[in-house]
Amino acid sequence: MKTLHLIRHAKSSWTDQSLVDIDRPLAPRGIRACAVMAPEIAKSGCNFSNVFTSPAARARETIERISGNLKGFSFTWTVAEKLYTFSAHDLLAFCRDDLPATIDQAVIVGHNPAFHDFCSQMGDTPLEKLPTCAYVRLELDADAWGFIGPGRMRLTGFLTPKMFR
Repeated sequence: MKTLHLIRHAKSSWTDQSLVDIDRPLAPRGIRACAVMAPEIAKSGCNFSNVFTSPAARARETIERISGNLKGFSFTWTVAEKLYTFSAHDLLAFCRDDLPATIDQAVIVGHNPAFHDFCSQMGDTPLEKLPTCAYVRLELDADAWGFIGPGRMRLTGFLTPKMFR
């Protein structure tokens, strides 16, 4: 069985209009959401042993803040240039081609609409909305990431910041 944990980056700031998209940091609301979501994501069974993040500042800051808000957890992550995408097709290609075959669980921190579309296409339960800092767990009843395909994954976890306010 393969398990994919998706964390959409927290709310980003648009305060500095001179920044290019990839450099936008988290907004105060996003920082608060990371603090709320970190323990809930951990309690839900998220395995942080294999974490991959988009190079976007808001995605990197999201996983940094989640990590910083988890007492007793220590983990690192890999920045993957291919995860700076808004395409479900590109996300699927990353999962099939770039996730190491030897790992059974992976955490990916990235962006919409890629995450929402990926979940809706690959999962068995369509999501109406995937808000910022949301967490999704998808399970694949197969022994290789290459078997991910339309409707082949089961949605087994879904958390949003509003659930914990």
